[in-house]
Amino acid sequence: MPLVIMVHGSGWYGGQFDRLAWALKDVAEVKAITLRGHRDRPARRGDVDYTGQFEDDIADLIAADPRRPILLGHSSGGGLAVRFAGGPHGDKIAGAILLAPFLQYNAPTTRPNSGGWAHVLIRRIIGLAMLNNLGIHWLDHLTTIQFNMPSAVLDGPLGDFATTSYSWRLNTSFAPRRAYHDDIAKLPRFLLVAGAQDEAMAADQYAPLMENITDKGRYEIVDGAAHLDIVDAPETEALIRDYLGRIDN
Repeated sequence: MPLVIMVHGSGWYGGQFDRLAWALKDVAEVKAITLRGHRDRPARRGDVDYTGQFEDDIADLIAADPRRPILLGHSSGGGLAVRFAGGPHGDKIAGAILLAPFLQYNAPTTRPNSGGWAHVLIRRIIGLAMLNNLGIHWLDHLTTIQFNMPSAVLDGPLGDFATTSYSWRLNTSFAPRRAYHDDIAKLPRFLLVAGAQDEAMAADQYAPLMENITDKGRYEIVDGAAHLDIVDAPETEALIRDYLGRIDN
């Protein structure tokens, strides 16, 4: 039975996959993880120790199991799966399932400000990028992106689980590298699913972009599904089941 590691999107936690994880239990062993800096009582909310720590954390998790897992990620979690494939641990995964993945802010698949979800502190990002290029990381803890989390979530029973801003080093760790084409090129065989009504990502732009980089992808668009809907859409579950039945592990 294949091992599937599920990576949540920005601002949230592993509970995002509660329905999907249970639905797939007959065809895969599933681990829905919560990345450091998230959930209700993180040691340091919205921050990590260094850029790339998420990749190292996932690699440590993988090392505990002899199987090469499939990484499944939604939104920024999908972006992290792409980053992982292109990084030093990329050979440790057998496949990837990308649900409306964030590729980069300037990718043709990303709508402006991710459809209003994200407020990016542009001037701070430019400054920190310049410092990082010089090898200076003293200010990598500063906030560079804020999320417009709905008040219904913040005031609801899971409000304490929401993370509303990220530091430079966490935000950088949660997406493909700036040369995102290089990370895409190193993906193993993958399934990409996005909703036709996605307000954050342009679902019809994934295939034209990525097919020019790699021939390992399958691209599916689900009618009637928005950005968050895609995780629990019945069509998504069916597509994942088919993918898991075909991939060699």
